[in-house]
Amino acid sequence: MRIALVGCGLIGAKRLAALDKSDQLVAVCDLDQARAKKLAAQYAGADVVADPLALCAYAKADAVVIAVTHDNLALLAEAAAKKGKHVMLEKPGARRPHELDPVIAAAKAAGVTVKVGFNHRFHPAMLKAREIFDSGEPGPVMFIRGRYGHGGRVGYEKEWRFDAAVSGGGELLDQGSHLIDLSRWFMGDFARCWGRAPSYFWQGDVDDNAFMALESASGAMAWLHAGWSEWKNIFSLEIMCRNAKLQIDGLGGSYGVESLTHYKMLPEMGPPETTKYEYPFPDKSWQLEWAEFKSAIAEKRRPLSDLEDAKAVLAVVEGIYERNQAP
Repeated sequence: MRIALVGCGLIGAKRLAALDKSDQLVAVCDLDQARAKKLAAQYAGADVVADPLALCAYAKADAVVIAVTHDNLALLAEAAAKKGKHVMLEKPGARRPHELDPVIAAAKAAGVTVKVGFNHRFHPAMLKAREIFDSGEPGPVMFIRGRYGHGGRVGYEKEWRFDAAVSGGGELLDQGSHLIDLSRWFMGDFARCWGRAPSYFWQGDVDDNAFMALESASGAMAWLHAGWSEWKNIFSLEIMCRNAKLQIDGLGGSYGVESLTHYKMLPEMGPPETTKYEYPFPDKSWQLEWAEFKSAIAEKRRPLSDLEDAKAVLAVVEGIYERNQAP
């Protein structure tokens, strides 16, 4: 595919690094022209376009990768879809669920695929957990416990994420959206949601911690915590099923070696049969997600984590913020 990219920061660069060798970058755009030119120079034949809306309509592109601040995600995705471009849209896709409605309508009218970048679904431990879960052996989910967080960095409160008008929210929307998406992937839609989104450490207009209690229609619960005040980075997701527990820890790098531990309950109960899988490899989730995006386009099917999935996540976020009278 011929690809155009808007947003040449860290995530945009990661998205480009995940392209197939057969793909071609044809154009880039960023508010920082120097950064756009520097990135374009790494890809032969890539043009630099100043206007992001022009980039979304770029004639040579088959698909547009959008990795910008939250306030512009839905706007640019709608523009690209209206021009008949497939879209890889960075998560969470928008600030609030209603912002995705025109994107959904535009994609349907143009017959294009829009995938939202919830790349955590494509980590190897998560994919293995899903494989085991889909076998039926663990049984139905009873509850999920999830923790995800980091400690920020010097000057974090001065970055765009702390501008509520731009970001739409803090840690609930940032890492919390991954926890919501993963829990929903295993549990299904949530019928009832409770939560608190306070700010304990970072001074700003948005939350730096989020505590969630989400209940599915069957009564299964997800107990989730995302925080920007974890002084040691953490990722842990425990999926407690009727006959087994699937525990995913780490994401590689500063989050520790990624692993899945499968605790299988025995008929006599007691200590479970335990199998541990470790993945001390470079993070390939971005490449696997890109492959899913291209596969969905080729097969004309709904991609894993699409606009409807993102809208469901944002509905949970919005409900918690409204109850907290947060931004």
